[in-house]
Amino acid sequence: MFLFGTKIHGVVAFLALSLASHGASLPARAADIYSDAVQHAGRSADDLKRDATDLPADTLRLAGIKPGMKVADVLASDGYYSELLSYIVGPKGHVLLLNNEAYDKFSNNAWKERLDAHHLANVEHRTVDMARMGLGNGALDAVVLVKVYHDLYWAAPDDGWPKIDAGGVLDQIARALKPGGIVLLVDHSAKAGTGSAAAQDLHRIDEAFARSDFESHGLKFVTQSDVLRKPDDARDLISYKPPMLGKTDRFVYVFRKTGA
Repeated sequence: MFLFGTKIHGVVAFLALSLASHGASLPARAADIYSDAVQHAGRSADDLKRDATDLPADTLRLAGIKPGMKVADVLASDGYYSELLSYIVGPKGHVLLLNNEAYDKFSNNAWKERLDAHHLANVEHRTVDMARMGLGNGALDAVVLVKVYHDLYWAAPDDGWPKIDAGGVLDQIARALKPGGIVLLVDHSAKAGTGSAAAQDLHRIDEAFARSDFESHGLKFVTQSDVLRKPDDARDLISYKPPMLGKTDRFVYVFRKTGA
């Protein structure tokens, strides 16, 4: 028994020594550009805190956005995602940080400080009219809409938010995408069957309605993730105020442009 144990111990020791001596020749794990973007040096304390709620590496990884791509971050507010996209697409890529006047005002133009502070040379801010965003035809590899799609169905003229033609916006996005281009959609879930109605009072939207809406504009559903699910959310409280701030049930969808 002792000799048997000694033999096993010797084999284990030999294998450990062999692995150590050949470690340099083993293939290293490929760098993950999404985690690297989140871990990028110099990101603000507020952004790092938000990471825990948004899990941006997971959602951007699902979309498959790659270096060299041209990406539009629609209604990007202060540019939290635009900065991450900047690191992902790299110097050969380009990010359009798109706001309308209301979103620029809402963010106190914080996008400008972000771009200047982090020297995001591949990020271009534009203040656009949502009816005429000027995205061109077949110019984009990807479009990102994070927790803003429901705002296309929200109207509050007294608060400086005019009614938007949501279908017109989706038409513009579809035209702007190259064939095979992708859309990453993240939003707060409303109760099933409510369509776009909850956008007005709760700043939420029915996920089945959202999927149908995008598909009706030539954007094929590809995949989804449950990474931002919160099953305890009854979906009956406003999304951006306590007690639901950062605790809403959110859906994550990826669509792809079909055809020419």
